Amino acid sequence: MRGGWLALLGVAACLSERPRPGPPTLAIVLDQQTVHSPDTLTGRLSVRDPDGLDSIWISVDSVKVGEDALFDTRFEAPFLFAIRANHQPNDRIPVRLEARDLTGFSAQLDTAVRVVP
Repeated sequence: MRGGWLALLGVAACLSERPRPGPPTLAIVLDQQTVHSPDTLTGRLSVRDPDGLDSIWISVDSVKVGEDALFDTRFEAPFLFAIRANHQPNDRIPVRLEARDLTGFSAQLDTAVRVVP
């Protein structure tokens, strides 16, 4: 009987610990760091989560767009946003990527582009 317990402990020691749930991993790649006013901002977003993704949102300035991730573990997509007129040179236009996974964890990533004359 004692040998059986030792064998079971030996097998259990070889198993790796399961990763703990956590928030999604986010990335934004902007095609340019500066924009004119008016202009167009383009880029690519990437979101990953081993537990599955629920929803993704990206916002540029005051425009926010959402997408259902359909429980996939990876979501990648290009984006295109119009930059409105009337921004002043050196204004910073916020860009925010947000995501929520199936376990309820959420994450956000903030960056910005600068308006040039």
